[in-house]
Formats: sequence, C-alpha cells, structure tokens
Amino acid sequence: MNYFPVFLRIRNLPCLVAGGGTVGTRKTRQLLRAGARVTVCAPDVSPELRQLAADGQVSLTIAPFAPELIGEHRFVIAATGDPDINRTIADAAHERGLFCNVVDDRDTSSAILPAIVDRSPVIVAVSSSGDAPVLATRIRQQIDTLLAPRLGDLATHMGRWRDRVKERLDTIKERRLFWQQVLNSPVASHVLHGDVTAADRVTADLLDSREASSEGIAYIVGAGPGDPELLTLKAVRALNTADVVVHDRLVARAVLDYARKDAEFISVGKQAGVPSITQDEINALLVRLVAAGKTVCRIKGGDPFIFGRGGEEIAALEDADLAWQVIPGITAAAGCAAAAGIPLTHREVARALTLTTAHNADGSEPDWQTLAGNEQTVVFYMGVRKLAATCAALIDAGKDSATPAVIIENGTTARQRLVNGTLADLPAQAQAANVKSPALLIVGSVAALARSTADNAGSGAETDESVASSHQWSERAHYDNSEAQT
Repeated sequence: MNYFPVFLRIRNLPCLVAGGGTVGTRKTRQLLRAGARVTVCAPDVSPELRQLAADGQVSLTIAPFAPELIGEHRFVIAATGDPDINRTIADAAHERGLFCNVVDDRDTSSAILPAIVDRSPVIVAVSSSGDAPVLATRIRQQIDTLLAPRLGDLATHMGRWRDRVKERLDTIKERRLFWQQVLNSPVASHVLHGDVTAADRVTADLLDSREASSEGIAYIVGAGPGDPELLTLKAVRALNTADVVVHDRLVARAVLDYARKDAEFISVGKQAGVPSITQDEINALLVRLVAAGKTVCRIKGGDPFIFGRGGEEIAALEDADLAWQVIPGITAAAGCAAAAGIPLTHREVARALTLTTAHNADGSEPDWQTLAGNEQTVVFYMGVRKLAATCAALIDAGKDSATPAVIIENGTTARQRLVNGTLADLPAQAQAANVKSPALLIVGSVAALARSTADNAGSGAETDESVASSHQWSERAHYDNSEAQT
C-alpha cells in the first residue's frame, strides 16, 4: 500500500483550512460533517463561509497564512490555490508533527482525502493514492448506486444489539455466526424498509433460539478456472466466514483476499513431479480442523467434484460424522472454452461433451475408441505432458487426423494463450510455442471456432492493480489441481 487507510475521529477537534475559495469551502463542509471545529484562514472568503461564520459554525481569520496560525489545530488543509503558499503551509504543519492535505499536490501532502460514500455510521472511502482522483470518484459513484440508502440504519440496529449479544454469546465465533444469521434473515429487510419494531422482534427471536455450538463445518469450494471474478457469491460467503482456509498452491491471491483477515491459511497444493502433501493427509487435516470446531473453507481450482477429489474429502468427513457442504465452481472446461469463444456443444456439430484426463490414476489407458467417436467434444484435463500421445491415440482409434484441436493455456486470465491446430499438427505447434500447464486440450469440430486471445482474454482480464498483482503472486492460474493429479 502506498498509504495506510485510517478513519480519524475529529469531532470537536480544531482543524484549520487555509483558503477561502471554492475548494476551501468544500473542504470546510466535509470537516463540518465530521463534527470538527473549523477555522478558515484567507485574505478573503466565499459568501458561504461568511454565512457559516455568521451562524457560528466556523471561525474566520481574514488574513494571509502565517505559521503561528496553526496553533493547536490537529489537522490542516492547504487550499489557497498558490503552490508556493501551500508548500509553506505543509512545511509548517509537518514541523508541528501534524498531517496536512495539500489540494492537488500529492507529493507535498502527508494525507490525502478520499472519495466518500456516506451511509453513516457506514462510511466507504475510495482512494487512488492521488494518481487518478477522477477514477476514485467514478468508483465512489458506482459503489454509491449499489448500497441501500438506509444501510447506515442497519449498522445502527446492530450496534444497539451489540452489548446484549455479547452478554448472551461468549465467544467471538458464536457472535460472528449470529450476526451472519441476522444479515441473512428478514432483519435487514425490515430495517431497510423502516420497520424497526419488526427488526427488533426478529433479532430477539434469533438470539433466544441461538444455542452455543462448538460444531465445525467444512465448505468444499470451487474457485473456478483462474479469473477471481468467476467466483460464486456462495464461495465468497464461505471465504468470509471461515476460521481456516485450506487452499491449493495456485489459488490466486485475489481469491484468498475474500477471506477474513484473521483467518488461518494452510496451503496444501500438489505439484507434479515434486514431493507434496498426500490426499490422505489433506483428508486427515480437514477432519482434525472440523472436529476442533473450526469453520473450514477447503478451496480448490475449478470445481471440487470434477477431477478435484472433493468426493474423497467429504467421504472422510462423513466417516468422522462431521458436517460439510459442497459449493461448486466453474470447471476449467466451461470457463476456458467460454473465454476462448468455443461452444462445447453446438447443434449438428457437437451433440455430446466428454470431460476426461489423458491418463488414469492406476496407469491404465482411457477408452480411446469411445473418445474418438464423432459428433462430440472431448476436453482433456491435465494433458500437457501427454499431448502427443493423446493425439496419436485418438488417431489410432479412428479419429480423423484433421479434427480441429486447441490448447488453452492460462485460460480466463490476462495471460490466456491459444494454440490452434489439428490432431496431426497440434503437438508440434504446442512444443514450438512452449506451452506449459495449466493448459486444457479441447478436441472436436467446435475447436475450430476458437477466437484470438487478444480479444477474448476472459471476463476478468486484469484491468486493475489488485487483480494483476494476484496473478504475479500465484505464478499462474490453477485448473482443477493442474497436473498434480495422477
């Protein structure tokens, strides 16, 4: 972070605004809304500031700025419109150990003022670190349209009940689960529609019926094929509620950022050809955590029930008589094909869809005759290492060597790359392009419809710094445990 975000309680504290024009007036208004005692210093001030002074809301010093005017003020805003004077004001403030905002001068400022969405007591602040104030304003406007006008009333309602809830529920986990139950109940709707009496009645009923419980639960969650925006809302909620997040090695940081900041993170990712934690050890870990009363989010790439070993994990939880819930994710076949513009089924061309791997766990060969059948699309997971052998086996089983085939590398991310060809020439093309996992092989007539990645890099192509950095952190996107499953 370039700046540390913080909310200051300045109610009844003295603050100084140097500048009495349009900008100084606007800054004064903002400080007054936060309850500050404001003094405005300027040779001349706007009519609005004069009226505020006449009403006793601000103090005026009709004079040029002088360092001694800082006095006992706790926060200073320089808005004179003169860069030299503003720098003088900032220097004087910094010498006193005070934070100073200099309008339109990020380098001189020790504090910048964000764009604000005010649903007090809920306040959302947006900053671009001074790089793009117009962008910050646009984001603020978008957030403003998403938040209910009476959202602050909901926060106030929860604040009124907070002490009673703490008296009844002993642990932080119990209270957190209770408030999540409140937000998923009619309480929010009652408050947002102004029916406080009904909201209090439902809240009281929920609190009366709430039994302290130490039972844990595991959410087996699919993270999708790589693009963080392809997470389901239910997956985000599971991350938000988890005490422990057990994640694969290449789940993007932008996905993990949806978890609680105090959650424990445990990486259990497998990597082909490298000693890794075994599936039995992962199963035992989940059992141990849930048995200890933890809410666990076991999140993995793609969908947990499509080459994700989710079935093995819930079987272990079932055997231990522990609670679990599966939250599906967009599997790599659906996500990557869509990002490349490939319809996996297409009337008169592809009447069936087969999802498979290029090798079985026991070392046996797939049923190549069935996979070579016509009028179907076949998607091979974890097939990069055996690409040449896969294409050759399909041809040997009777598949036309001119059948379209495409490799999608890093699908749904900004680094998505397509290598198009046929069963005959795709292995050589992929080798020449140095294709690496995670990559997906699609075979069938629909593969010829693949679009250029320049125009189809996925719905969540990185357009902001937070998403872009997440992929640098995670090395590359992850398709249903990549090539770790053998």
